Amino acid sequence: MKGLIFIFISLFLFSALNFSIAADTISPSQSITGSNTLVSSNQRFVLGLFSPPNSRAWYLGLWYKKFPEVVVWIANRENPLPGSNGALTLSEKGTLILSDQMNKTIWFSNSSRVAENPIAQLLVTGNLVVRDQASPTAAAESESYVFQSFDFPSNTLLPDMKVGWDFRTGQNHFLTSWKNASDPSPGEYTYRIENLELPQLVVAQGSKKVFRTGPWNGLRFTGTPVSVVTAASFLVPIFVYNTKELYYSYEVADDSILTRVTLTESGLAQRLVMNEGSSEWAVMYTLQNNQCDDYGQCGPNGICKIYKSPICECLQGFVPKSPKEWEFLNWTTGCTRRTALHCERGEGFVKVNNVKLPDLLDFLVNKTMLRGEECEAECLRNCSCMAYANSNITSGGKGCLMWFGKLIDMREIVEDSDQIYIRMPASELGDTSQKHKRVLLVSVISSAGFVLLFLGFSCCYIYVKKREKKMGSRTSEDLELPLFDYGRIATATNEFSGTNKLGEGGFGPVYKAKLSQEEFVAVKRLSKDSGQGLEEFKNEVTMMANLQHWNLVKLLGCCIEGEERMLIYEYMPNKSLDCFIFDENNKLLLKWQKRFDIIVGIARGLLYLHQDSRLRIIHRDLKSSNILLDDELNPKISDFGIARIFGRNQNEAKTKRVIGTYGYMSPEYAIDGKFSVKSDVFSFGVLLLEIVSGRKNRGFHHPDHHHNLLGHAWLLWKQNKGLELMDVCLEDSYVEFELLRCIQVGLLCVQKLPEDRPVMSSVVLMLSNEGATLPQPKEPGFFIERGSLDFDSLRDPGKSNTGNTITITTVQAR
Repeated sequence: MKGLIFIFISLFLFSALNFSIAADTISPSQSITGSNTLVSSNQRFVLGLFSPPNSRAWYLGLWYKKFPEVVVWIANRENPLPGSNGALTLSEKGTLILSDQMNKTIWFSNSSRVAENPIAQLLVTGNLVVRDQASPTAAAESESYVFQSFDFPSNTLLPDMKVGWDFRTGQNHFLTSWKNASDPSPGEYTYRIENLELPQLVVAQGSKKVFRTGPWNGLRFTGTPVSVVTAASFLVPIFVYNTKELYYSYEVADDSILTRVTLTESGLAQRLVMNEGSSEWAVMYTLQNNQCDDYGQCGPNGICKIYKSPICECLQGFVPKSPKEWEFLNWTTGCTRRTALHCERGEGFVKVNNVKLPDLLDFLVNKTMLRGEECEAECLRNCSCMAYANSNITSGGKGCLMWFGKLIDMREIVEDSDQIYIRMPASELGDTSQKHKRVLLVSVISSAGFVLLFLGFSCCYIYVKKREKKMGSRTSEDLELPLFDYGRIATATNEFSGTNKLGEGGFGPVYKAKLSQEEFVAVKRLSKDSGQGLEEFKNEVTMMANLQHWNLVKLLGCCIEGEERMLIYEYMPNKSLDCFIFDENNKLLLKWQKRFDIIVGIARGLLYLHQDSRLRIIHRDLKSSNILLDDELNPKISDFGIARIFGRNQNEAKTKRVIGTYGYMSPEYAIDGKFSVKSDVFSFGVLLLEIVSGRKNRGFHHPDHHHNLLGHAWLLWKQNKGLELMDVCLEDSYVEFELLRCIQVGLLCVQKLPEDRPVMSSVVLMLSNEGATLPQPKEPGFFIERGSLDFDSLRDPGKSNTGNTITITTVQAR
C-alpha cells in the first residue's frame, strides 16, 4: 500500500513538473488557442492572442505579464486574424504556424533550417525561439535557433535584442512604429542603423530622416550627451562590427530593473524604465528631446544651439544664404561661405568643440590613420575637403573622417563632446598674404551648360553651370583641384621619358613622376593623337573631383598649359590588376584571400558610384586594366574618361557612339547602345570570373567548345563542376564555399537580360553573407559559339580609344 501511495505521489509530482516546464514551451503535439498562453520562466513575458483597443482584429503577440497593455512583439502585424478563434501550432520540422478558425495560414515562421526534435520556448529575455530539444537555451547560443522573434523586431527594442545587419543572412533588423494605438501594422517611422562604413542610428519617416545620432566613435554614438550615457549606470551598451554582424544592442546590469526602447506612432524613440516592484513606467529620455534634435534644423553649414535665441547660427566664416528668411526664423536654406575657398596656400582650420558631427552624406574615412596632423594634411591636399575629425576617440583618438560638400545637421552639445575642424580661407584666419590672381583661360560651350577653366598659381578651378530641364532653373557647382606647374611635371617625369612610362590608354600615356624624394604621382597626359579630347578631359575632372572612396583612385590635381592637358593621380606602385591575374609569374602573388578582397573592394567602389556618391556614375569601361593596385594590393577603380552621370530617377540611356572594351561590354550596350547600372554590373561579372580563373574572357579557347570564358563558366556551373574554373595556382589557398559563391555571383551579374542581373548593393551583400541563399543564374550574355556569330565584325578597324584589347567606336544604335 505504501508503495502504491509512493508511486501515486511520484506520478503526481511528475505531472506537475511537466506542467511547469510546459508553461514556457510547446511541442508539435500542443497549440496555443483562445486564452491559452506561454509564460516565461521568470514570469515576466507572455505570448498569446490579443486584440488592441478599439479594434476587432486579433494578433499573436508578446507582452509584459504585469503590464498586458505593453505589447513588445507581434508576429502577424500585416495580416491580422478576423477573430479570437486562432491557433498557434508547431510543425514536426520546427515551423510555427498561426491559423484562423478555417485552418487558413495567417502567419508562419519562415526558416531555411529544420529541427529534428523541435520545441518552441519563450525565454526569460522575451525572445520566442524554436530549437531542438537537445540544444542549449542560453541566449549566447542563439545561432542554434531555427527561429527567434528577436530577428523580426516590431516597435520595441528589449535587452539583448539587436538593431543592425546580419551579413550572413543579409537580414536588416530595425524597429517600425505602429500605425496608431489600434493598428499595430507597420507605420511611417523606422529606427535603424545607417551607413556601413561609419554606423549611426537614424529615425526616419519613410525615406526622410527626422533624427540621427551621429556615427559611433568607439565609445558611443556621437551627438549623444555623455550625461545621458553615464546616467544609466545599469545599462551596458553593446556595439559589434565584424565580418558576420553589425549591430547595436544593450544589456541590463541590474535584473530588478525593466527597460525598453519604443518607437512611438509619432516617430519618437524613447527609453522607458521601472523597478520591478513599481507600477508605472518612467520615460528616462527621448532621443528627439528638443528642436535641435530635429534633422537639419539649421540647414547646410548652420549649427543649432538650444540655449541661445534664436537657436540657429551660421558656423564661423559663414553667413545666412537667405538673410530675409533667417529674419523670420526660417533656417532651412542654411549658410554659405563669406569667402569662397580656392585651395590657396595659407588655408587652415577652425576648431569647433562640443558638437554632434555632421551627417555622413559625402565623406571619406581612413580608420588606420593615427595622428590628427596626418588627417589635417590629407584634408588640405584635397580641395573638396570641407572638414575633418577623428573617427574613433578611443586610445587617444585615431582614424580620419573627412567631409566633402555641405555640413548638415550639426548641433551644440553643452558638455565635453566631439570636435570638428572646419576648413577656412586664409582671410578668415587673419592671413591674406597667400591670395592669388586668376585669369580666364578658356570657355567651352557644351550641351550640359558651360565650363570655365580658370588658371592660377595654386589651383585648377572649374565652374560648371548646368540647366535643370525639369525645373527650368539653374544650379551651379564648384569643383576645385590643385594646379601643377608644367615645368615641375616635365622635370619629375624626366621630360616624359619612356623609362617613366607606366602604360597607355585611350586618353594617352601615363607616367610616373617623382615630385620629391618620397612623393610619387601618376601623370595622365592627353595625347594629341588621342580619340579623346577636351570633352573627355572635362568629363574626367568633373567626375573625379566629386568622387571620394577608398576603392577609387584619387585625383590630386591637373595641369593646363598651352595645348597640354594632364591629370595628376595618386601613384599606384603595383600598376593594374591585369598585370597580375594574366601574368604567369605575378599571379602567384595573388592568393585566394587577396583575390577575394580585391573582388569585394571593386564591388564596394562600384556600389559607391551607383548609389552612395553625390553623383550617380555609370563607369562604362570597367575592366582589369582599369583596376589599379596600391602598395598593399588594394583595388582602385580608375579611368573615368567615358563615364556618364545618371539622374537619381534615370534607369537607362542610349548612345549612337558606343565606346568601351569588347569582352567586358554588356549585350544591350554593345549591340543597341543602351547602358545603365546593369551594364557596369555585367562588366563586374566578367571581371570577377577573370579574377577567379586567371583567364581573359576575350580570346579564351577551350578544346571542347568555342565559347568565351562566360560560356565556359556557365557550362561548368550547370554540370556542378564550378571548381574546375579556378586558377590552378589557387589550389593551396582557396576557400571552397567562397570561390563557388564568387562564381555564382559572377554568373548572376553576366546574365543576358539586364533585369535579371542584381544591383551592386545586392552583389556586395551576396559576397559578404556566407549564409544567404543565392538564386540560380540564367544563361549569360553572348552565350554563342564563335562559329555562329563573331562580334569582331562589329569593331572599327581603327585603334582602341580606351587602352588594351579592342574597342567598338562607331556602332550605330538600332
